Amino acid sequence: MLSLKPVEKKSGLTPETFKKEHLDPMVPVVFKDLMDGWSGKTRWTVPFFKENYGHLQVPVYSANYSKPGKGYMEPDKSMTFREFLDTMEKGPTDLRMFLFNIFRHAPELRKDFSIPTIMDGFINEFPFMFFGGMGSKVTLHYDIDLSHVFLNQIYGRKRVILFSPEQSDNIYHHPFTVASYIDINQPDYKRYPALKHAQGYETMLYPGETIFMPSGYWHYIEYTDFGYSIALRSNESILRRVKGLANIASHYVVDKGMNKILGEKWRHIKSDIADKRGQRSIQNA
Repeated sequence: MLSLKPVEKKSGLTPETFKKEHLDPMVPVVFKDLMDGWSGKTRWTVPFFKENYGHLQVPVYSANYSKPGKGYMEPDKSMTFREFLDTMEKGPTDLRMFLFNIFRHAPELRKDFSIPTIMDGFINEFPFMFFGGMGSKVTLHYDIDLSHVFLNQIYGRKRVILFSPEQSDNIYHHPFTVASYIDINQPDYKRYPALKHAQGYETMLYPGETIFMPSGYWHYIEYTDFGYSIALRSNESILRRVKGLANIASHYVVDKGMNKILGEKWRHIKSDIADKRGQRSIQNA
C-alpha cells in the first residue's frame, strides 16, 4: 500500500502557531474549530437547498471529466439543483458538482459563513461549493491557481489523500496538466514503480472540520457519503497569485489546445513524459 501518514487534527490554533507549524513549512492540518460560529454548518441542509434554490440550473460532471476527446473537461449534463440533490439522495453515483459559485445566484448565503482570520490573503470573490454522490471520486490533482485551499466540510464525510508538490515525479504527474492517473486504492507498482517512493498524508474529513491543503498540494478525494463542502482560497503574497495566473494560462491553453488537435495521442505523449520523470526519480532516490 501507499506510504501515507495521518493529517494532524487540531483545535485552538492561533495565526502565529498556524504560520509556524503549517503555513511556512507547507504542512497540511485539519482544523476542528475553524467553522465555529458559522450558521451554515446547521442551516445548509438538503431540504433547505431544495426549497430555496432547487430551481437553479447547475452543471453536473461524471467520471468522464478527464477522459480525452470531445468532452474533455466539460460537464456531462445540466439539470436543476433539486434534480441533482434528488439523485444524490438515491444512493451511490459518480456524479459531482464542483467549483459551484452558488453565491453568485444567492448572495444572501454569504452571511452564513465568515472569512477566517487564521491568515491573510483570502480571495473573497471565489468561495466555491463542491457536491458529490456516495462513492464518487475526485481523481488525484492539484489546483491550477496554486492557492492555499481551506476545504470546509458541511455535510457527509470525505476521505482525503494528499501529496506535496515534491512528490510530483513519484506520482507520475502528466505535464501541462494538474493531473495524475495513478489508482490510489489499487496502486500498480509494476506499471508505476516510482510510487514505492511516494510519501503522502491521509485523513477522513467530518462535518464541521476544515482541511488546510497548502499551495500546489496534490489531493485525491473520495465521497464516503453523499456530501458537500465549501472551499475558501488564500494567497498570502502577490507573487503566489501571479504564479497561479501564469500556471492557469500555460496549462489551460496548451493542454486543451493539444487535446483538440491530437486527442488520445496527446494523452499518450504526456504519459510517456510522466514515465520518464518517474524513472528519473527512482534513479535519484
